[in-house]
Amino acid sequence: MDSYRHKGLRQKLIDSIRTKGIRHEEVLEAMNRVPRHIFMDSSFINFSYTDKAFPIAAGQTISQPYTVAFQTELLDVKRHMKVLEVGTGSGYQTAVLLELGARVFTIERQRELFLRAQKTLGELNYHAKFFYGDGYEGLPAFAPFDRILVTAAAPEVPEKLLEQLAVGGILVLPEGDRFGQKMIRVVRTSEADHTRTEHGYFSFVPLLRGKNQSHD
Repeated sequence: MDSYRHKGLRQKLIDSIRTKGIRHEEVLEAMNRVPRHIFMDSSFINFSYTDKAFPIAAGQTISQPYTVAFQTELLDVKRHMKVLEVGTGSGYQTAVLLELGARVFTIERQRELFLRAQKTLGELNYHAKFFYGDGYEGLPAFAPFDRILVTAAAPEVPEKLLEQLAVGGILVLPEGDRFGQKMIRVVRTSEADHTRTEHGYFSFVPLLRGKNQSHD
């Protein structure tokens, strides 16, 4: 399933991400432990360890590894933190968060992806709490969260997600439209206050509202 060849290619990928400016060694080590090829559609599997995004089911993508590393570094996850991931997608980012020791609550609106990610992560012995639903709503019943990571672009930070962020917590989200987004990092400094910083430009698929049953 995860051969010496895959591990060698993965190490080269991690080295290339490091040269692009990722400094958080724990993030790089976590990514080096996740077999990205297992999360890829079979038609792209030979490109698993190139630093590019690729299509997955339901019109979504598996993010570029550098982008995964960048978002995860901004999130500054510590072991045992409670993390809400909005947009499970392939489950690759979920696995990286789990490798960092987080307790991950992940929500996905595309039923096809929701079911596939559970299967893939389960086969790899990764254990997250999966929810099928609308990412804009978050998971109020399980709030507050120490960290919230949004893996699709929103025109603004959803208010309901901010409400579910613990004081001292961090939310990372690509904010913008389909033409491009800024990576936003929000720190909740008190019940009423947040600080917000911007961290460069990226390109994500849009964060959609509601649930989508399946294309099957």
